[in-house]
Amino acid sequence: MTNRDSLKIAVASGKGGTGKTTVATALALSLAEDTSKPILFLDCDVEAPNAHLFLKPQFREEKPVEILIPEVNEELCTYCGKCAEVCQFQAIAVLSQRVLVFPQLCHGCGSCTMICPTNAIHETPKTIGVLQKGTAGEIEFARGVMDIGEPMAVPIIRQLKKWVAPLKPKITIVDSPPGTSCPVVESIRGSDFLLLVTEPTPFGLHDLKLAYQVAKELQIPAGVVINRENGVYEELDEFCAQVNLPVLMRIPFQRVIAEGIAKGENLLNILPEMSEDFQNTMDVIKTLVKKGK
Repeated sequence: MTNRDSLKIAVASGKGGTGKTTVATALALSLAEDTSKPILFLDCDVEAPNAHLFLKPQFREEKPVEILIPEVNEELCTYCGKCAEVCQFQAIAVLSQRVLVFPQLCHGCGSCTMICPTNAIHETPKTIGVLQKGTAGEIEFARGVMDIGEPMAVPIIRQLKKWVAPLKPKITIVDSPPGTSCPVVESIRGSDFLLLVTEPTPFGLHDLKLAYQVAKELQIPAGVVINRENGVYEELDEFCAQVNLPVLMRIPFQRVIAEGIAKGENLLNILPEMSEDFQNTMDVIKTLVKKGK
């Protein structure tokens, strides 16, 4: 861990709809029952954040997310093409007597501005989303929200993590985006443990395997929560045993849970007895993190 007094747990899934946010919010609420350990909840699923539906935070701060987009003064431009050569995202193209900028592809790295020999490029800010911070009971809550139509989530996630860094909570719960793409990697980077939420279906197993590979690549210890457990899909347990991926919790497949989630109720409100299960899972996570040091 980067800070021996803190613990960061990322909750992820190889696919959407497994119950990732359900697990992440329930885990945060169960840990918040011990008020001596400040909890920070980060909703990094910036394309479709929905943890607020379950935790119902009161937001008190807001900050726009901006990236710098190049603009070219063609009176100074010699069309040397160096800006296009240095841009690994193909966000700028140089024709014989014209420069094209594609803002949707620009990552705001500033390389084109720095390399331009005639100072023909300057950068202008473009808003791509917003950060929000507040509290949900004893839980510090922060999230990023990407503007509709924007293509890049990573800059928002990166700025969100930087924005909350001064809070220094004892435990941070990160609700990452679904899948295994760049926003997921940015969300879980720097975590002490990765809690993978899956479901006992062929699709669930397929995408769990992908998420497990991400955990291995980033060298983050991981465990599994099986949601909607019905006891009939043995292949999931077989895979976990094969790769030594511990199953830390099983959430039953019950109609009452589905109805409650559809109404925006938290899992612990639906089944209060599961609070102890989440606290026990947290104890196991701490043990696994210590072993991985």
